[in-house]
Amino acid sequence: MPQYDVVVIGGGPGGYVAAIRAAQLGLKTALVEREHLGGVCLNWGCIPTKALLRNAEVIELLHRGKEFGFSFENLQIDYEAAYRRSRQVADRLVRGVQFLMRKNRIDVYEGEGRLRSAHQVEVHPTEGAAVGGQKFEGVLEAKSIILATGARPRLLPGLAQDPPRVITYRQALELKQVPRSIVIIGAGPIGLEFAYLFRVYGAEVTLIEMLPHLAPLEDEEISIELEKQFTRMGIRFLTGARVEAVRAQNSGVAVEAGGKTVEAETALVAIGVQPNVENLGLEAVGVQVERGAIVVNDFMQTSVPNIYAIGDVTGKLALA
Repeated sequence: MPQYDVVVIGGGPGGYVAAIRAAQLGLKTALVEREHLGGVCLNWGCIPTKALLRNAEVIELLHRGKEFGFSFENLQIDYEAAYRRSRQVADRLVRGVQFLMRKNRIDVYEGEGRLRSAHQVEVHPTEGAAVGGQKFEGVLEAKSIILATGARPRLLPGLAQDPPRVITYRQALELKQVPRSIVIIGAGPIGLEFAYLFRVYGAEVTLIEMLPHLAPLEDEEISIELEKQFTRMGIRFLTGARVEAVRAQNSGVAVEAGGKTVEAETALVAIGVQPNVENLGLEAVGVQVERGAIVVNDFMQTSVPNIYAIGDVTGKLALA
């Protein structure tokens, strides 16, 4: 049974950085990841999103050429090229994380990690993983364990993913063509970014937000200015509108919200994320969970002193 000072479950921004720091401090460290090093942020979140937003920014500037004293004809826009660039950017950074694992002599295991006890982690191989680590099935012994399993998109109660009609940010980042029309449920950071991106590429965009303003968690002055800019861009939005139903149609979806019905080719659900706490063996070991998230103290310790939890799985700020 391989023995370590620290075993980290999850290779996202929380997990891989913790593993690197532990190794730098002289601890024998292992990391278990079931899909991709870099987690959601590098693979299917902030990094590819920002790459796409950069493309959109350049296109928007080109459309405003007269403001800057230039003009041209026959501007051709290829969203699939933007998609390919976003994947290249993400892949390059993931390879960088793989290099850091090797450089710091961290053992990386491809598979699902699960607590067997307070000092043991079971590893079960997963198909299709692109971690760049070693295949392993068995138990790792650890003095300390860090849970960094992240989060996944939250869906409306009773609503299931139904690509291409109903998608989350993950499927949105896999699109190689922009939908002709899209209704985005949720006007937080994820919803706002995709609204801007798809509108620049020509989609008819409608945002639906339950709270009174777009970007509802920001200062109201910011929300009001953002609403002005989105209106100028031709982005429609309904605020103070709760989604009552989402129905599939032959041509796409119909979303009922705030007494109105919005029809579109695709609906993107962007109402936040929920921590990945399932199938970790938390109950058997005695790790406390409240409201679907792992409870931690100011030192990120769980209710089991040698087990720590960091990042989105704690249900605090869902940020890289």
